[in-house]
Amino acid sequence: MARNLKRIANMPSIRRLPLYLAELERLRVAGERWASTTRLAAERDIDPTQVRKDLALTGVVGQRKLGYPVEDAIRSIEEFLGWHRDREAFLVGAGHLGTALLGFQPRYRPGIRIVAAYDSDPARHGAELHGRPVRPLEDLVADARRLGVRVGVITTPDAAAQTVTDRLVAGGILAIWNFTSAALNVPDGVVVEDAGLRASLAMLGSRLQEREAADAQAATEEVSS
Repeated sequence: MARNLKRIANMPSIRRLPLYLAELERLRVAGERWASTTRLAAERDIDPTQVRKDLALTGVVGQRKLGYPVEDAIRSIEEFLGWHRDREAFLVGAGHLGTALLGFQPRYRPGIRIVAAYDSDPARHGAELHGRPVRPLEDLVADARRLGVRVGVITTPDAAAQTVTDRLVAGGILAIWNFTSAALNVPDGVVVEDAGLRASLAMLGSRLQEREAADAQAATEEVSS
């Protein structure tokens, strides 16, 4: 329980680490050897003190007046996030979203490598999507056990998500990346990360409305002045 609480407390920091990593990779391409907290903070409008706290989680050590060694910081973040090695994954749901996800370049889904897709539609079986075979959903459990795959990605309709989850768990999957809005029921020890597409859109819509309301208020005040 204490470990879980600590992880929850660190989640905001963990979510910021990929932002720092992206900037560090840009600095590496530019030939820079050091990255200051001021530079990393400015790119994302984050307080430099927070940047230091976030990076401290990874164990990387900075130097006064120089900042963090770019290569060391990249390596430390990747190892902390588990992105230093790819884990094979199965994707379930070979529709539009699943196809789009398979088409992303590897650097956009670090830490996992999708090796096959599964779908319940017989018309899709035997096809290839971006070089990955589409296999019958009925083969999922046996394939996962045989190959030792431990990561599942769900891009099915919400109504099918729990059934798919049960199959993944039966196949020995230990981590699920859930792109549906369904609340998945899994045994203890199975990790679920919700992609939260609807939640992100909700935030986007809410912030847009606030901006539009502020613009309308400003326009009203300008007219009446």
